Amino acid sequence: MLEKKFWKNPVFGISAAVIGVLVVLGAVMPVRFGAVADRMYAFTTRSFGWFYLLVVFALIVFLIGLAISKYGAIRLGGDEERPDYPFFTWIGMLFSAGFGVGLVFYGVAEPMSHYISAPVSGVQPSSEEAARLAMGYSFFHWGISQWAIFGLVGLVIAFLQFRKKKDGLISTALEPIVGSNRYLKGGIDSFAVIATVMGIATSIGLGVLQMSGGLEYAFDVKNTFFVQFAIIAVVCAAYLLSASTGLNKGIRYLGNFNLALAIAMLVFFFIVGPKVFILDTFTLAIGDYITNFIQYSLRLQPYGEGTWVQKWTIFYWAWTIAWSPFVGAFVARVSKGRTIREFIIGVMVIPPVFACMWIATLGGTALYSDLKNGTKIGEAVDQDVTAALFETFQHMPFTGLMTVLAIILIFTFLITSADSATYILASMTTRGSLLPPMAVKMIWGILMSAIAAVLLYAGGLEALQSASLVSALPFCLFLIIMLFALVKVLKKEPITVRPRDIRRFEKIEAEYKKHQKRKRDKNVK
Repeated sequence: MLEKKFWKNPVFGISAAVIGVLVVLGAVMPVRFGAVADRMYAFTTRSFGWFYLLVVFALIVFLIGLAISKYGAIRLGGDEERPDYPFFTWIGMLFSAGFGVGLVFYGVAEPMSHYISAPVSGVQPSSEEAARLAMGYSFFHWGISQWAIFGLVGLVIAFLQFRKKKDGLISTALEPIVGSNRYLKGGIDSFAVIATVMGIATSIGLGVLQMSGGLEYAFDVKNTFFVQFAIIAVVCAAYLLSASTGLNKGIRYLGNFNLALAIAMLVFFFIVGPKVFILDTFTLAIGDYITNFIQYSLRLQPYGEGTWVQKWTIFYWAWTIAWSPFVGAFVARVSKGRTIREFIIGVMVIPPVFACMWIATLGGTALYSDLKNGTKIGEAVDQDVTAALFETFQHMPFTGLMTVLAIILIFTFLITSADSATYILASMTTRGSLLPPMAVKMIWGILMSAIAAVLLYAGGLEALQSASLVSALPFCLFLIIMLFALVKVLKKEPITVRPRDIRRFEKIEAEYKKHQKRKRDKNVK
């Protein structure tokens, strides 16, 4: 019945229609479409950058406080419920859905971009000081801030879905504050879907740009829009096939494969790279990250000219916010049975630590090559950011093999991210169904590919960044409301003690009574 009537759901109709219109406009008027996106991007970053920074910083403080509070023991499900997925599988799924494509894209590109063009005025580009700043800021951008956004959305949805047996819609997460007016709920869910599609399109576009650049390096295939469109078509077919296998097959197995391949690449770089330099860089960058965390988190440039913060920090936060409905809902879906404390620690610590290790190893290898060996990786990145990883391979052994493996890794990350997105978008547009119809998955899979292609056609990387940033602005307000909604529902939640813990306490008490009895008997004698 649901499969026959999904199109009657206003959330599906409105969001699909808006995305469809954007696809048509971008295809028919690409230049005008790109120009409008650029103007909206400039206005948003200039006028609301402060809002993005304050919201993300507030989320971090809130989640850390929640993890160490008494509410951290509450389980996302029944008190005796246990996680559906083993720890390694859970982490692999987080990587695949959360930031795998972006990290592969920026793992070398970001530190080398900051190295060749220092983020702070007065620092000499391509210097040791620039290299240190580059690594510190890269750690910051891929640290806990991104995952605090994913974590809040995922936590609220998981709590309501598995603890309170409600649906996993964004409107339901906001309901404790905004109420249950069906028109308002429909509008919130429609916007969440549109923002998610824009965020996912950015990720797909970044992966496609990097794959196309890799093919040019490996096989001399020119990096043109036609090649990029062909990659999108192949990826679309692959993730639609994966989507047809369900959450416990395609995404699960590919998630494990992605994580294993990423770890293998990390190990390869460490073995053949400058080991001591990598370890020194990781340690120093962690120190810089911790020491300067507040300054980095709230940095703006009101007293002088400059757009670095807008192009990097604010873009990252906007991109993350834009697709947080998808990542949050997916993280919630795979985190059933974990405690709030375990969820927050797992989401906010483990992926960021791996990300920092990745950046220190891959980015550190590239920095060492330019600093010590006189290579020109930074200049190549400055000319074409998509070439960062593959240019680094040119100065390492097994260049051809590693290039092919990197393309495979990007390809599978694209499939799992898009596969996960089709599931979540289908769920969001079928009233939170945990088993959405295949037809809805197919429609969203095609629309995601189409909007990614249009954005690449209209303006490449700049258009992708604009789409994420503009669509994320209203969702910042949703995040604030969501925070207060979670506080409100948690205050009403009784802090229960699990039967297993009661039995353990009873056993300890019995042992204590026996000990006291033996002590009294000894004194009597």
